[in-house]
Amino acid sequence: MGTFRGPYKLIIMENVEWTKIEFLAYVLLYAAHCNYFEDSEELNFIFSKVDDATFHRIHTEVVVDSEELKLKKIQEYVFKNKLSQTEKEAILKDIKQFFFADGTVDIFEKELFTTLKKMFT
Repeated sequence: MGTFRGPYKLIIMENVEWTKIEFLAYVLLYAAHCNYFEDSEELNFIFSKVDDATFHRIHTEVVVDSEELKLKKIQEYVFKNKLSQTEKEAILKDIKQFFFADGTVDIFEKELFTTLKKMFT
């Protein structure tokens, strides 16, 4: 069980003991859901990065989690695992490539990328 120390409260969280691939799957699936539409190009991109079992297991988690919890889980993973700047940049590069997978980037995707970029810097 993990914890998140926000500015106003301590939140107990579970299921943040991901591998790096599971974390990438979570972030990309969250990105896929930010505009409430998963298109085939985006899904193909995710499947190029993670195996089917990981995809389906993490997909269920992303669908169930609230927006707030998704961001807190990502933030906790980054903090807890002390990702190097190179690792953070690689993940941001994957997210950026993901958003361009379908040829367009909408406002929801732009906003999420800005938020994630702030979390990773």
